[in-house]
Amino acid sequence: MRVLLLGADGFIGRRVTDRLLVDQELQVTVLGRRDSADIRFDLTTGSPGALARFLDAVAPQVVINCAGATYGSSRVLIRSNTLAVATVCEAIRRSREPARLVHVGSAAEYGPVPGGIPIAESAEPRPVGPYGVSKLAGTELVLASGLDATVLRVFDVVGPGAPTASLFGRLSEGLRRALERDESVVRMPDLSGYRDFVDVRDVARAIQSAAVSAATGVINIGSGHAVRARDAAQMLVRTAGFEGTVAEESRPALLPAQSAGAADHLLHPLAHHLAGHRPAESRAAEGRAVDGRSPAAEPVPWRQADVRTARDRLGWRTQVPLEESLGDIWLETACRV
Repeated sequence: MRVLLLGADGFIGRRVTDRLLVDQELQVTVLGRRDSADIRFDLTTGSPGALARFLDAVAPQVVINCAGATYGSSRVLIRSNTLAVATVCEAIRRSREPARLVHVGSAAEYGPVPGGIPIAESAEPRPVGPYGVSKLAGTELVLASGLDATVLRVFDVVGPGAPTASLFGRLSEGLRRALERDESVVRMPDLSGYRDFVDVRDVARAIQSAAVSAATGVINIGSGHAVRARDAAQMLVRTAGFEGTVAEESRPALLPAQSAGAADHLLHPLAHHLAGHRPAESRAAEGRAVDGRSPAAEPVPWRQADVRTARDRLGWRTQVPLEESLGDIWLETACRV
């Protein structure tokens, strides 16, 4: 099977690349902006026509889209998470033999939900920050495209390679610094929220499974368990052997991209417009069927995936326990020169 991978250099994309390249049944081509890519192409500025010509040359049977932005201004987010997805969908439609599309979405698309209840794919998305809104708009474009496509709505990804700006990447760096300087306090944002942490290697397996499946619509990818971020942080603290204190600030943990601002008023109508014009059959498919933290305007205290669809349609479930994920984050940090 010929596979075209987009976003191979990202946190998730690197692990997907690792899995695909060792599969003897797959022929993988990487498209991206870096010199390491097989095909140099910028999804945020390139045209659908140019991308369609690359698709005709490679003739992939599956396109996996791990590309996107987690940080940056609202303009960067909408260009990377929405307009780039529009380019991908249009290019696939224009190609001679339209490929299947596996698109990586985000649990941030759901926004605030009732506590204590797993989030099913049929839940109405209500994102509250530019990141979640831009990701939802991308998802809606995929579902409205008429392509053979599935969106994996990935929950809170952890594990080796976690960005230093992520929650546990930040904590791990803080612990290393405190141990090196013999400091007794590591400062973190508020850790009272519950999150569904899923290892990046399990996410990569889910993407591989989706690529070779016939599943369509939205599919949640998570552990199916909600863990208080504070408890997970203490696992990492114990792994590091830190005997000091983790002092939490009063504000929630934020991704820079998710602070609320005037851009929300521009982005929300786009997502609502796309949702309102999605074909009925796509909405029905969703009903059957990363990463963000609490936005400033409306914190999200609870997030837990209902993962029954992933189990039933992809034959997928998590394999890596949270303790192992956090241990691997610490190992990388401690060994970093």
